[in-house]
Amino acid sequence: MTTPETSGDHVQSLARGLSVIRAFDATHPRRTLSEVAKATDLTRATARRFLLTLEHLGYVAGDGSRFWLTPRVLDLGYSYLSSLSLPEVAGPHLEHLSATVGESSSVSVLDGHDIVYVARVPVSRIMTVSITIGTRFPAHATSMGRVLLAGLGADALDEQLAHGAQPLTSRTLDDVDALRAEVNRVRDQGHSLVDQELEDGLRSIAAPIRDRTGRVTAAVNLSTTATRHTPEEMRRDLLPALLAAADAISADLARLG
Repeated sequence: MTTPETSGDHVQSLARGLSVIRAFDATHPRRTLSEVAKATDLTRATARRFLLTLEHLGYVAGDGSRFWLTPRVLDLGYSYLSSLSLPEVAGPHLEHLSATVGESSSVSVLDGHDIVYVARVPVSRIMTVSITIGTRFPAHATSMGRVLLAGLGADALDEQLAHGAQPLTSRTLDDVDALRAEVNRVRDQGHSLVDQELEDGLRSIAAPIRDRTGRVTAAVNLSTTATRHTPEEMRRDLLPALLAAADAISADLARLG
């Protein structure tokens, strides 16, 4: 079967340039040439050409030893984000949710094996890495990710789980069979609570956002610290407001068609 990689329609240089951009993330905001080459599986010479081209175009900056992305990169995703009604619709509900419970709230969608944040109302910084629009985390280790995985069909979920589950903390559920069982439990109960699996000290609880057909299209969560709320307290004190927000966002999206 002909794939984009083997067909004449595949532009390898564009794919490589995008891989260089994706080499930078919240964990690695600045990289050396060697680090970029290793992360993208490119030679140093090839990685250097792409970095210098991106620097010339204004998407990358450097100081001679390290490179980093510039705000112009946001232009690449602006057209997609601005075409979505979800961030605009979710915003007021997140504001109300965070004001009600005093915790940070977010909305994300599934992209590949990651969740991508598309809306957020922070109350305080509770993670060692900052979260902004466009931040990505592995779906398997997040409450929103598990809600989104639970919304997949059987074949799509199999494909996701075939990717494996990398442990991020000592608590991360990294056994595929156990993860599948947890995703099925999330589907049945309608929410997910993740306890310090993405980062030590971080707990989060998430619920699905559905379109007018009932399909899960996004997830909304509340994040807190292990010192502020026990899992039992989260289910008792945070979950009702979270579910109400998820229902309200879903209802507004349905009205928009």
